[in-house]
Amino acid sequence: MAPVSTRAFSIPRPASSSLGINATLQRLAWLVGSLLVFAILWQIIAEFLQNRYLPTPVAVFDVLMREARNGELWKHTSATLLRVFFAFVISMFIGTAIGLVLGRYKTADRFFDAWLILFLNLPALVTITLCYIWFGLTDAAAVTAVALNKIPNVAVNMREGARSLSKDLSEMAIVYKFGWWKTLRHVTIPQLAPFSAAAARSGLALVWKIVLVVEAFGRSNGVGYKLTIAFQEFDVTTILAYALAFILIVQFIEFTILQPLQARVSAWRR
Repeated sequence: MAPVSTRAFSIPRPASSSLGINATLQRLAWLVGSLLVFAILWQIIAEFLQNRYLPTPVAVFDVLMREARNGELWKHTSATLLRVFFAFVISMFIGTAIGLVLGRYKTADRFFDAWLILFLNLPALVTITLCYIWFGLTDAAAVTAVALNKIPNVAVNMREGARSLSKDLSEMAIVYKFGWWKTLRHVTIPQLAPFSAAAARSGLALVWKIVLVVEAFGRSNGVGYKLTIAFQEFDVTTILAYALAFILIVQFIEFTILQPLQARVSAWRR
């Protein structure tokens, strides 16, 4: 009997790159369509009410373009983004380290669990006020205040990730003599990556909101500072223009970096 070729039973693999592009385009279409409907509803309501405290999207866009042309928009958004970046990196690094220790060592987890709950429930306004009193009205104080508010959230996420590490995979790595670096790269990090990505996504949304409060409280630049000035002048159009600009920036980071990253690090579970 002639041997049967295994090619007859091979399953064709989908083109992963084309599937990824199609998924991205589909997400983009839904995003654009949803925002377009929101803008139309906003325009209709604003035109109907004719209230100076509810400007139309067209008026907000005009202010946005004006601020972009005179350089104010880039000046304040760049200052805010820089604070967001440093606070985000510091909180992810420290929070991850704390979470891994608490997840792997039960004694440490039992002892420091009360501390974690305390800082999780500490209002951001208290942390911001204390940091400004202790360290002065500086960028270092602002970044520290934001990081302190985010670290407990990262620690909780990474603690759950450390608890869920597979003992079977760890034992397999020992049996096959992977070594610490190969074990870390091919066994530990892939299991922790989904938890880290989730912490990053939720962290970005939390960090930039707190940064705006920090800037409103004690900085002389940034989106939060600009919103405070607009509030004092009851300038709702400028408030909405700066809010819209920063929302678009954060959504761009979420859509182009964080969502694809989370999908990539979670692919091995399928």
